[in-house]
Amino acid sequence: MLQTSARLLRLLSLFQAQRYWSGAELSRRLEVTGRTLRRDVDRLRSLGYPVHSTAGVAGGYQLGAGANLPPLLLDDDEAVAVALGLRTAASGTVSGMEESSVRALLKLEQVLPPRLRNRVAALHGSIVQLGSRGTTVDAGRLSAIAGASRDREKIRFRYNDRACSASARVVEPHKLVHTGYRWYLVAWDVGREDWRTFRVDRIEGKIKTSTQFKPRKPPEGDFVAFVSKSLSQVPYPCRARVTLHAPVEVIAKRVPPAAGTLEAAGATSCFLTTGSHSWESIAIHLLWLGVEFEVQDPPELITYLANLSDRITAVVKSSSQPRES
Repeated sequence: MLQTSARLLRLLSLFQAQRYWSGAELSRRLEVTGRTLRRDVDRLRSLGYPVHSTAGVAGGYQLGAGANLPPLLLDDDEAVAVALGLRTAASGTVSGMEESSVRALLKLEQVLPPRLRNRVAALHGSIVQLGSRGTTVDAGRLSAIAGASRDREKIRFRYNDRACSASARVVEPHKLVHTGYRWYLVAWDVGREDWRTFRVDRIEGKIKTSTQFKPRKPPEGDFVAFVSKSLSQVPYPCRARVTLHAPVEVIAKRVPPAAGTLEAAGATSCFLTTGSHSWESIAIHLLWLGVEFEVQDPPELITYLANLSDRITAVVKSSSQPRES
């Protein structure tokens, strides 16, 4: 009986890790015959778990959504990750999640073994948040978009662009991308017949779902790369192209997708294309990177950096003068 119970827990864990399993793969994972697997599935059904099955050679099983949330089976690393995520969500950029996150965290920490509770406390104690990192988005809207993306359902909504012009959109949602500052939806715009990036905080009203769609290949070969390129092409009043004397894989760790696009320029250098509302912010960002660089374009940035250099030299010279006591 103990062996059967352990196997049922293992089966439930597999269902939670993946939506659909073939019967042959489940039998192999559990090291049981097909007949034993069917009995175990029937036991889960008798306990109230809605396990759906398909017949035939290619048949399989899928755990459906029931009336109640089944117990989640997490390994140590997953439990720590969930606890840290809940603590962060309590003060994060998804509005309306704070209270729910705290309640869920309290439930989780009650059942965490001491060794994991100590890991979570140590990790969270070393994290400091410096205020809000960006605009908040409605948790319900984010969840609705994510659900439509998962179920491959078209959605309709009203969208305000950067010029505050509202329009009705029908899109095929493919991926939500978080830059660390804002949430973006990458979707195929049905009306414009092209890929578009939407800021989730600019989406208004209720998300309405409609017919299903067939998934498309990611634009630019990668959803994150597409968002990065879209943001770098925003018509900022100040734009620059710079050569950074460091490998592109090193700079990629310091330049988030929202800050610009990178291109390799050999083994020891790369190009950065970026934009902002002022030359000052671009200059500060380049100096913060901590590597040698050359400005390719435009001359206005070179002039600004020259003036900044003169100002810094004057400050250093003035500060090094002996002062009267």
